[in-house]
Amino acid sequence: MLGHFSLGVLTGRMFDAGYFYHSMIPGMLLAALGMFMTSLATEYWQLMITQGLMNGVGNGMQFAPALSLVSTYFATNRAVALAIMASGSATGGLVYPTIARQLLPRIGFAWTVRVMGFMMLAVGTFYCSLLRPRLPPRKSGPLLELSAFRELPYSLFLIAIFLICLGQYFAFYYITTFAVDVLHIPYGASINVLLVLNGIGVLGRIIPSYFSDKYTGPYNILIPFCFVSAILLFLWPSVNSEAALYGWAITFGFFVAGFQGIFPAALTTLTKDMSKVGTRNGQGFAVVGLGTFIGPPIAGALIEGYGGAYLAAQVFAGAAVFMGSCVLVMGRWSITGSRFRVRA
Repeated sequence: MLGHFSLGVLTGRMFDAGYFYHSMIPGMLLAALGMFMTSLATEYWQLMITQGLMNGVGNGMQFAPALSLVSTYFATNRAVALAIMASGSATGGLVYPTIARQLLPRIGFAWTVRVMGFMMLAVGTFYCSLLRPRLPPRKSGPLLELSAFRELPYSLFLIAIFLICLGQYFAFYYITTFAVDVLHIPYGASINVLLVLNGIGVLGRIIPSYFSDKYTGPYNILIPFCFVSAILLFLWPSVNSEAALYGWAITFGFFVAGFQGIFPAALTTLTKDMSKVGTRNGQGFAVVGLGTFIGPPIAGALIEGYGGAYLAAQVFAGAAVFMGSCVLVMGRWSITGSRFRVRA
């Protein structure tokens, strides 16, 4: 996750400078190569290099430029466009685990991973052939747009998404272990819960984004969705059955996906000069990467420190998202003042 988001600091500026393909195509090839090399791994350190480093860096080289490119093509329907694009991650969260479940018993680990690599290579070749930069390049300028941090709405938004990502991604990493360790659900069934959590993200990204574009603006959707996801994290300890866990996963997955689908559009609205959108968005994605990188390990340390109990980690995650939601309210206030009925 760290590489996936944080490389936006570099690749966002490359996008603004006109080096879109110099980031996208090598990134796509590196991510696919990482999968092929994973099929040869026999030691943990090899997996760290192939799956962690190569795949992570490859995806990171593509993420910020692709989102920034799409942002330049849309003004009125930007949130929906970005949400449709982001729903690919939810779709992948369904497709790849299903492939692994079906193929591992039949053809083994190595060829299962190679099949995934060939899929990534085919799909990557297709989307790289479709993407076209629209704006003229901005060759001059610093790697970082430090002046952006002097803008109160931009700084508050980055603080907010850091706190929100610090707490939200804990569930994606630990919902299966919670199902097995606390509810004593078989491991195979616990994977189904994760698939549900990911799968609902397709609707969770697109539906709120439609209302954002048509009626409310991104902030007016983002704020309540983040508050609800914080409340759901606080309610997670009360889940005591498999059926309740499925219900919780569906609800939480929908509201978290709403955040994941809309926050890139909200971040883009804070950039008025679209020649700087790659750099400024890349800085924001780096903050997201930092939150997703350190949040789950903190939660894991809390679980271990409390003897396998999840309560402290769940409260930590809920509190982080709640504080981030409050900062989002402050950010909206810095834009519109007390006029909470206006589009924002």
